[in-house]
Formats: sequence, C-alpha cells, structure tokens
Amino acid sequence: MPPEPRAEDDGAAHFRALESLYAHAPINHFFQSRLEIEASGVARIHFTVDERHFHAGGAAHGTSYFKMLDDAAFYASNSLVTDRFLLTTQFNILFTAPLAAGPVVAEGRWISGRRRVFVADARLLDEAGDEVARGTGTFMRSRIPLADLPGYRR
Repeated sequence: MPPEPRAEDDGAAHFRALESLYAHAPINHFFQSRLEIEASGVARIHFTVDERHFHAGGAAHGTSYFKMLDDAAFYASNSLVTDRFLLTTQFNILFTAPLAAGPVVAEGRWISGRRRVFVADARLLDEAGDEVARGTGTFMRSRIPLADLPGYRR
C-alpha cells in the first residue's frame, strides 16, 4: 500500500502540480498526451498515436511504447514524492502486440519503495482496451527540487 500524502489537499495539489509539470515538458510537444493522477501511486496517461510515430512496418515504433510506459510508471512513483524529481534508472518492456494509430492509455502503478528507490509498472492499452505492452522500472530520488522546475505549480 502506498504511503498517504500528509493531507488530502496537499496530495491533490501535488498531483495537479505534477500534471502541470508533465504538460510543460518540452518532449511532450512531440506527443499528443495528457497526464492524470487521481491517487497516490497511480498515474494514467492518455495518448494519441499517429503515423508520425510509426516505423517502416506501419505500426508504432518502440520508442513510443517506452515513452508511454516510462512516463506512467514514473509519475505513479513521483506522486509519492513531494520534494524531489525522480530519475529513471532502469526500465524493461514486454511488447505483446503492434500498436496502430488511435487513442492509447498508459496505466502506471507504484509497486514498492518509499525512500530512495521506487519500483513501478505500467501497461499500455489500445483503443479496444487490449494490453499491447507492459513495463517495469526503477526510479530514484534526484537532487533536483520539484519546486525549482518550470511547470511545477502547487
């Protein structure tokens, strides 16, 4: 069970600030996507995949899978940390189906870790709700204060 935020309003403010941080990240100008965090240890990202993300075989390239899965697991973990930005230290992916153009949801959830290193997983669901990929990653606290990052507004 994930640790609870100090106060309900503080948790909600942190979640909205992380959503703002996500929206302001320069990399997200290349991906039509939106982050939502409703509870500690859980994050959901809504993406739209289009032909710009395809490899020569006509389906989404693995970099798109990684981006979606890593972001969902990362934000599930960072929802538990209110003072520091986390960094991905390792991420493994299992591809189970090709991904066509259309809406995609990446669902991330915290698994373990409460101090320095966090473990989280994520799954990628296509428009029909079928799982097309799954990933697990480790994330560690950085020295970067969240409050110093552009876009993180509580």
